[in-house]
Amino acid sequence: MGYGKELILDLHDCDPLTFTRKSIKRYFRELCELIDMKRCDLHFWDYKDEKEEYEKAPDHLKGTSAIQFISTSNITIHTLDVLKKVFVNIFTCKDFNPLLVREFTEFYFKGKAVRETLVERV
Repeated sequence: MGYGKELILDLHDCDPLTFTRKSIKRYFRELCELIDMKRCDLHFWDYKDEKEEYEKAPDHLKGTSAIQFISTSNITIHTLDVLKKVFVNIFTCKDFNPLLVREFTEFYFKGKAVRETLVERV
């Protein structure tokens, strides 16, 4: 496997009701259980408590970004509320099944992966 791999998923036509902090936190928890990754720190960036700023922001910035550090690297997510899109990157030196991750992520966010890229790190 080399140093590790990174799976990059672009999902469209997702359900924005799954874009909350609570839901994203659950996604990370369930995904890490599924692929046997140990979760560490979790950080969010969004317009929580900034309704006026959210309203002024362009559509491609209205959403939630989060990074779930794992013991072997990290998982990041960016959601776009209005555009109904989710972007996920999983980078780790621990092996995992990319097909399983894609299927779980599509199911969880009720969307379709329109682009999937797997990068092998050497």
